[in-house]
Amino acid sequence: MINLILADNNELIRVGLRTIFKNTDIRIVNEASSSEELLSQIKLEKPDIILIDYTSVGFSIDTVVRVLDVHEDIKVVAISPEQSAAVISRAIQSGVHSHIKKNCDFQEIIDSITETMEGNRFFCGQILEIIQAEGIDVNGLKNSKFSCDPIILSEREIEVITLISEGYTNAQISEKLFLSKHTVNTHRKNIMNKLGVKNTAGIVMYAIRENFTSPNKYFFSGESENRD
Repeated sequence: MINLILADNNELIRVGLRTIFKNTDIRIVNEASSSEELLSQIKLEKPDIILIDYTSVGFSIDTVVRVLDVHEDIKVVAISPEQSAAVISRAIQSGVHSHIKKNCDFQEIIDSITETMEGNRFFCGQILEIIQAEGIDVNGLKNSKFSCDPIILSEREIEVITLISEGYTNAQISEKLFLSKHTVNTHRKNIMNKLGVKNTAGIVMYAIRENFTSPNKYFFSGESENRD
């Protein structure tokens, strides 16, 4: 049997998941509606896997970090509504082993748990499309660590990072900062080199983490990536 804790603030979602896992080898040993409940339950139940919606009220991506700081052997499967590549990247980097969406087929949800228990990584088709579209290196994210060395950014680079994270295209940044497109592109490449990231998602994730911008400014801007 696979011992599982459900971590979601929404009781209706938890009821649905209980139904899906009924008559399988997945045993729900407890349910948590907040980060604190989850951390308390883990000490008592010692689950194999946590199935968590880190976007649910009472939880966050930091919940995953807190769990794994104390219980590194537990595997974390994320189940969430639609998310951007930046959020998925941060979740994986924080320790999420597998990631699915709440509107996945029942069998995909079951498979995400069984495959993760066997040591494999599992991403539902919809999440996989986002990962592939952004060129996200899942294994690279999983194994990477944030450098402790200070990152020195110029005022201009911070301006560019902020605008990128708010969904502006290179052309729009060029107009807004009175720079040529070539100069904006050069700043972009230098920024990616300094941050050690390979795409827009990495820049956005850094900007959010450093409070250069609010997540909503990017996620609801209608831009998933900057284009020339």
